[in-house]
Amino acid sequence: MSAKHGPTPGDDSLATRASLLGRIKNWEDAQSWEEFTQTYSRLIRAVALKAGLTESEAKDVEQETLLRVAKTIHEFESNPQRGTFKSWLLNLTRWRITDQFRRRSPGATASAPASDATPTRTPTIERVPGPENLEAEWEIEWKKNILETALARVARKVKPKHLQIFDLYAMRHWPAGKRPPFQRARVRLN
Repeated sequence: MSAKHGPTPGDDSLATRASLLGRIKNWEDAQSWEEFTQTYSRLIRAVALKAGLTESEAKDVEQETLLRVAKTIHEFESNPQRGTFKSWLLNLTRWRITDQFRRRSPGATASAPASDATPTRTPTIERVPGPENLEAEWEIEWKKNILETALARVARKVKPKHLQIFDLYAMRHWPAGKRPPFQRARVRLN
């Protein structure tokens, strides 16, 4: 596999690695499934919530999507003409979201948040993002998920103090000379 088309051996890139996709084809590879689940569960659940589902429904979408991945990953081929894993996972998630809305009974407003029951509010189904909006939400959540995954990986490899410095300087945009409040409040004993 050339670097142009995918990760090279030993590459720890955040794109969905072909090696991980290959490993999860083996249902008994618990470590790879754990890595896959940790990487994609938040993404799936967050998009389901943004689509207008309740927390419980979003968790169902998460579980059903992961189960569908497990059952159909052997059919997925990384092929630019057929589409990317990212698009494939979005479609699996979208179909599970749609299934959740279909499962709702016509009078399901009782299970929805109280704010949905007010007569001036637009019905939930009319507020669900359309395909373009869901793709936009997916892209936003995908990027957030990449950042969170990268930070978690970095946290396992660096000293906590270095990660904290990075967080304050790069993520929170603190000036380099500014000291965190907990350092200023330190009291010397003796």
